[in-house]
Amino acid sequence: MEYSSLNDTLIMLVATVFVVVLFLRIGMPPVLAYLVVGITVGPYGLGLVYDVEQIRVLAEFGVVLLLFTIGLEFSASLLMHMKAAVLGLGSAQVLFTAAVTTAAAVAVGLSLESALVLGGVLAMSSTALVTKQLADQVELQTRHGRNSLGILLFQDLMVVPFLILVAMLSGTTGQTTMLTVLKALAEGVAVLLLMFAFGRWVLRPLFREVARFHSAELFTLTVLLVVLCSAWLTHQIGLTFALGAFLAGVMLSETEFRHQVESEIRPFRDVLLGLFFITVGMMLDLSALPDVWRYALALLALLIVFKLLIVAAFCRLGGWNSAVSLRTGLILAHGGEFGFAILILAMEGDILRPDEGQSMLAAMLLSMMLAPLLIRYNGIIATRLLPKAVKQSQQEIRDGILDTARTLNRHVIVCGFGRVGQHTLNLLLQHRVPCMAIELEPVMVRQGTADGKPVSFGDAGSLELLHACGLSRASALVISMIDFNTAMKIISRVRAVEPDLPIIVRTRKEMHLFQFYQAGATEVVADTFGSDQMITAETLARFGLGDNEGDQPVRQR
Repeated sequence: MEYSSLNDTLIMLVATVFVVVLFLRIGMPPVLAYLVVGITVGPYGLGLVYDVEQIRVLAEFGVVLLLFTIGLEFSASLLMHMKAAVLGLGSAQVLFTAAVTTAAAVAVGLSLESALVLGGVLAMSSTALVTKQLADQVELQTRHGRNSLGILLFQDLMVVPFLILVAMLSGTTGQTTMLTVLKALAEGVAVLLLMFAFGRWVLRPLFREVARFHSAELFTLTVLLVVLCSAWLTHQIGLTFALGAFLAGVMLSETEFRHQVESEIRPFRDVLLGLFFITVGMMLDLSALPDVWRYALALLALLIVFKLLIVAAFCRLGGWNSAVSLRTGLILAHGGEFGFAILILAMEGDILRPDEGQSMLAAMLLSMMLAPLLIRYNGIIATRLLPKAVKQSQQEIRDGILDTARTLNRHVIVCGFGRVGQHTLNLLLQHRVPCMAIELEPVMVRQGTADGKPVSFGDAGSLELLHACGLSRASALVISMIDFNTAMKIISRVRAVEPDLPIIVRTRKEMHLFQFYQAGATEVVADTFGSDQMITAETLARFGLGDNEGDQPVRQR
C-alpha cells in the first residue's frame, strides 16, 4: 500500500520546520517561509509534493478560520472607536484602489471580470504580516500603526463582498453586467442579515448551555461545529465558505465567550493558514516566469508605488502630516493573504487566463517578500525621504507635551487615556495629586483637553517624550494600556534611566504578571481584579491618600 498523502505531509513538515527556523534566525516572518516552501517542494519546483488538490482542500480551512477570527474582532464598539481610520481612510483606500485599478485594466484590454479581480487583489494588504511585524517593532500603538490597523480592518471587511463577487463571476466570463455585481452584493447582505438574526437568538443560549459543563473539549468542538456549519450553509447557497465563517465570528463577537472562542481556535487557524500559504507558493509556475516576468514586475511596481501613494494621499487628506502619511503608505504597500484568496478563487473559476493569473501571483509573492523590509525600515525610509517633515512632526509633539508638563513636579505620568487611564487621572485630580496623561488616540486627546484634563498627544513608548513629560521629576508612572509589547518597552526604557521610580502596570492576562515584575514593574494589576480602582488606589497610597486598606492592589509574584 502506498501512503502518498502521508509522504507529502512529512515532506512539507520537514521543509517547513527547517525553512521557518532559518527565516526566524534572520528575522524574517514565517509567512514568507511558507511561501518559499510551497515554491520549492511544489509541482513547479522540485516536484516533491504532487497531490496539491488534496492539500488545497485542507488549506482552505486556514482562510475559513482566519475570516472567523476577523469576524470575532469586528464589533460595533471597535468600529466606532476607530471609525476615522476604518470608515474614512480604509473605505477611501479600498474603494479608490479597486475602482482605479479596474478602470485602468479595462482600458488596457482586460475583460471586466479580470479587471474586477485585479482591483480586489491590489486593494488588499496582509493583516497577518503587518500586525505581527508592527507588534514586534512595538509600533502598533503609534499613529502610523493605528492608521494601518484601521485600513486593514476595512480591507478585511471588504474581503467578504469581493469573495462573493468572484464566486458569482466564476464561469460567467463575457456575460458580466452591473446587474450581476449588484445581485451578488445584495445576496451577500441578505444572507448576512439572516445569519446575524440566527446568531442573536440561538448561538448565545447555545454557548451558555455548553459553558455549564466546564468541558474544554466540548467547547472547542462546539466552536468548530458552528464555524463549519456556517461555512457549509453559505457554500450551499452558492457563496463562499469564508463568508459563512466570517458571519459566525460576527455573531459571536458581541458575546461573553468571544475571547475564549478566539483562544481555542487560534492553534487550528495558525497551522492551517500556514498550509494555505504553502499551497499559494505551489501555484507559482516557475516555467512560466520567462514569459510573464515583465508583466509581473510592472504589476509589482504598480502594487507598491500606486498603493503607497494612494494610502499616503488619503492620510494627508485626513489631516495627518507627511511623515505619518508616508510611513502608513510604506507599511501597506504590498499584497496580502486575502488577495491570494481572491486570486486563487478567480483562477479556479476560469475568470483569469493562465498568464494573467501567473503574473498577478508572481507580483503578489514578490511584494510580500519585500513587505517586511518596508515595514521594518519605514521610519528610516521616511526620515531619508522627508527629513524636515519627520523632525517637525516630532518637535510638534514634544512642544505640546512640554507645555502640559512644564509646571508639574512630583507628579504622576499616566500612559494611556482609555477607560482605566481616564478613571485614574480623574481620581488623582480629585485628590489634588499633580498628574498628566499621554495618549496616541487623537479623539481621546481632544475630548480630554476639551474637558480641561492635562492630556497630551504622544507615544508613551518614546523615552524622549517621557523626558518631556518630566520623567526625572515624576513620583510615579502608571501604564494603563493593555498592549503587552508597548508596556514592556516602556518599563525597560524607564528602568534604564530611572531605576527607583515606582511603576504601576495594568495587564489583561495574568500570565504576564511575572514578566512585568521581571522587567522592573513595582506593581502589576490584572483586569480580573478591577484595575480601574486598584491602579488608582496604589498610586494614591504612595501619596498617603488611599481611601481604605481594602483598596490595596493584589500582589502576585
